[in-house]
Amino acid sequence: MPDAPPPPIKAGLTGHCPRCDARTLFSGWIKFADRCSNCGLDFKSFNVGDGAAAFLILILGAVTAAAAIIVELKFSPPFWVHILLWPPIVLGMTILSLRASKGVLLALEFRHAAHEGRIVK
Repeated sequence: MPDAPPPPIKAGLTGHCPRCDARTLFSGWIKFADRCSNCGLDFKSFNVGDGAAAFLILILGAVTAAAAIIVELKFSPPFWVHILLWPPIVLGMTILSLRASKGVLLALEFRHAAHEGRIVK
């Protein structure tokens, strides 16, 4: 095991365990493994939920809207060009970035020991 856990961004983007840096975070394209086969960290105990998708909707939505405005102002294409152009681009960007964003969120949860429903009184 390394002396220090990997940075959360590196662990999430590369699919490495946030504790031991072994490449064991995912068992499928976006499905987390149940646990790390190297150090035994239980990935099921983390709750990434829809956070990754929500971040992607906001970020990719803003990027796509800006790109669509630029294309419209610069080239003035017919409306059907926008209909054919943007849905596949957004779908592709979402599919390609969902794995990394889920991994980063899980690694950040591990780093900050985040748990659901903890209220300190």
